[in-house]
Amino acid sequence: MPTFNLKINNETHTVEADMDTPLLWVLRDQIDLVGTKYGCGIGQCGACTVHVDGTATRSCLLQVSQAEGMNITTIEGLSEHGDHPVQQAWKEVDVPQCGYCQAGQIMTASAFLDKNPNPTETQIRNAMHGNICRCAAYNNIEEAVKVAAEKLS
Repeated sequence: MPTFNLKINNETHTVEADMDTPLLWVLRDQIDLVGTKYGCGIGQCGACTVHVDGTATRSCLLQVSQAEGMNITTIEGLSEHGDHPVQQAWKEVDVPQCGYCQAGQIMTASAFLDKNPNPTETQIRNAMHGNICRCAAYNNIEEAVKVAAEKLS
């Protein structure tokens, strides 16, 4: 079985996996980073979103062989104590209901705000559109992204 060296949350991890194994399963099953969730397996829901070289990426679609040499950040690596401005905003607005989609939502929002620190409401809605929330907490999610943008400015 092939071996891959992955840089995840600023640490190097050596894993053995088939070349086409989704990064999601390596993160969860081999490295024990279970904050990244399995939602749909086809890149449609966003629950498995991580940052790859700073870009929000669906880890269920990225093969482990493609991830070698990239900087990967999971929800566990976003901030050491859960105090990233997006995480703080999520708490202030009280976004989570069931909480299942929240890691993916937060990872999408933080990557978006890194590229667009002063977004309009329409830009926020468009950026977050690809992440599904089964509890339909979309209004609170959008509000939290606005609050996070204010914290970052």
